[in-house]
Amino acid sequence: MRIVIVEDNEALANAIAYRLRDRGHAADVLSDGQDADVFLSQEGADLVVLDINLPGQSGLNVLRAMRRRDDGTPVILLTARGDLEDRVIGLDAGADDYLVKPFEMDELEARIRALSRRKDVNYGSLEKIGQLEFDRSSRRVSVDRVALDVPRKEAAVLECLIERRGRIVSKSQLVEHVYGVGASIDDSAIEPHVSRLRKRIATYGVSIKTARGLGYMLEVTT
Repeated sequence: MRIVIVEDNEALANAIAYRLRDRGHAADVLSDGQDADVFLSQEGADLVVLDINLPGQSGLNVLRAMRRRDDGTPVILLTARGDLEDRVIGLDAGADDYLVKPFEMDELEARIRALSRRKDVNYGSLEKIGQLEFDRSSRRVSVDRVALDVPRKEAAVLECLIERRGRIVSKSQLVEHVYGVGASIDDSAIEPHVSRLRKRIATYGVSIKTARGLGYMLEVTT
């Protein structure tokens, strides 16, 4: 899944992102409510972990803006305030779940799994591309239900290309999807992942075309 973390506590945000990436998810990190509102309206996500107290604008306003534009992406609110009134306000604003700081990462992961099961977002469905099958919930790549050995970063590249199938995907977009928004990674770092992935999937009716100077595009060849 692509999970957006909106949290202005840098240490906490990075800890969440590290844990989620270690579990195979793509994690984008934002620290400002205004920036988050713009990002979510343009890029979207599979799930949002959203702090209430943010600079720019509050997490509740970000959440309300999502729901006003009919964005039903699951949202877990984070807050240091644990009283009933705050929980009610957050849930009434459209949150799907609520987590009070401090919390254990295991609990956050469990709530993410529960939301992915509960929400009708096809997390567990398979994407069929050529002979390949891609499971978005686990980033598992298979052929005839037999798993292929595709490293995590290459699976993230494939996920990004699948989401934008038929369109050119820039190197910077791939870097953000694989490493997260704001990562200090040069765009050229994505090239070896694309190269290795291209070789892995070429025999299964799927190719990665290079648009020189622009990026890459996924194509089905059979």
